[in-house]
Amino acid sequence: MAARDLTQIYKKYKGKWVALTPDEKSVVASGLTLKKILQDAKKKGYDHPIVMRVPPAVVPYIGTPFFVDEV
Repeated sequence: MAARDLTQIYKKYKGKWVALTPDEKSVVASGLTLKKILQDAKKKGYDHPIVMRVPPAVVPYIGTPFFVDEV
């Protein structure tokens, strides 16, 4: 499966929950709580939408593997 470009969703829905269509191309509901968007999506006929929380800001992350010894 190819990666999806969610840039436009990020720009419009920063800090919110969004419910997407199964093809991930359209937002069917958005809001501040998961419960609310699931209710709104269900009213529109989407019983099991794809949901995600859009971060309020893009924060770069550079990961490094590390090991923890027993304390």
